[in-house]
Amino acid sequence: MANSATATRGPSAVGERALAPDLARGFMLLLIALANTSWYLWGANRTADSVHPADGSLLDRITQFAIITGVDMRVYPMFAFLFGYGIVQLLDRQQRAGVPEGTARALLKRRHWWMIAIGGCHALLLWMGDIIGVYGAVGLVMCWLFVRRTDRTLLVWSAVLVGVLVVLSLLSVAGGVGMAAAGAAPQSGGEADLLGANISNPDYVATLLPRVGVWLLLLVAQGFLMLTVPAAVLLAFWAARRKILEQPHRHLRLLRTTAVGGILIGWLVGLPYALYHVGVLDVPDSAAWAFSLPNIASGLFAGLGYVALFALIAHWLTVRRGAAAAGPRGSTGNGNTGHRNTEHGPLVTAIAAVGKRSMSAYLAQSVLCAPLLAAWGLGLGGWFGSWQMAAFAVAVWLITLAGAYALEIRGRRGPAEVLLRRLAYRTPTRTPTRAATPPS
Repeated sequence: MANSATATRGPSAVGERALAPDLARGFMLLLIALANTSWYLWGANRTADSVHPADGSLLDRITQFAIITGVDMRVYPMFAFLFGYGIVQLLDRQQRAGVPEGTARALLKRRHWWMIAIGGCHALLLWMGDIIGVYGAVGLVMCWLFVRRTDRTLLVWSAVLVGVLVVLSLLSVAGGVGMAAAGAAPQSGGEADLLGANISNPDYVATLLPRVGVWLLLLVAQGFLMLTVPAAVLLAFWAARRKILEQPHRHLRLLRTTAVGGILIGWLVGLPYALYHVGVLDVPDSAAWAFSLPNIASGLFAGLGYVALFALIAHWLTVRRGAAAAGPRGSTGNGNTGHRNTEHGPLVTAIAAVGKRSMSAYLAQSVLCAPLLAAWGLGLGGWFGSWQMAAFAVAVWLITLAGAYALEIRGRRGPAEVLLRRLAYRTPTRTPTRAATPPS
């Protein structure tokens, strides 16, 4: 039997979980489905600067406008923040259980390496845009460099990364204006046609290695070069030390400012590109690439705004639940956001259940999408327009919602979460016999 001093503490019990991160992750999976399925429109005529079709019906155009403004480039910074937040939660849980720092860090390292392996398999078999492996790689680097650094270091480096993003965005806009004024020729080809060539290939075997190649490219680009993911992780480390998502009642001003400001900046900066894409804003095609970097940078603000919004929603749900439980006599509730099973009602419980099983739900999306939409499967993506594909994405999310809810009411974890925990917690684990009560 392993010495109790070196055994890692097991995963969090139900009552230790805060509602806000799970609610945000659950909704995030809907946004991921909407963002990813656009790539499966392999039969569409695309422009050089977009994954979205260059034409379509009025419903298609409305759908494209909404996704470009509120979804594209906004999802992976949101997930990066929640991922980084979870890293600090895991380390804190191990520390409270008396696990040595080295043992806890080794657990994190194993977890991230296994995420890279799972992500690679996911990319090889189904989906080139896998993010599990991307965040595994990001976790390895960011934990090594920053997880135990001071708050000042975290904030300074996040400010530097955001500043670089803003400067590059302004330079790209200036460059686009200059090229338009010079009458430069429009771009030829498109990133969707190049990166998504495996989706339009009817030969499944021939798509395996190209999918992995695209995934490796995206791992470096999305995980590091775009800067939004490292910046989001740094801010998450800082926020998790203050338990902002576990205790939203103590940070309402910050959350409200972040929600309103972040979403407003994200949508307003994304608006010109959305208007250009649907033909409302007249911009020379040669300058359209200038929208790319501002859209990426604004995605960080929108992603943080979405997380803050769901923290506020979780706070409101908790206050409402406390008021309902108190009845006419009142209550001295402590603001605890721990949640279990169905106490928030079926819809909230189901969305949070998806968040608790986010890896399983994410992989399930590929299982449901790729064989039905890709040319090597049934090829439905070659027939759909943007609005049909968005409806398909919502249907896929609802299926994962039903599955996660069924697991939740039975008290079972998602299969991917079980697998990752077995691989990462290879040393004996100590899980509390009853859930600890989160601090008020």
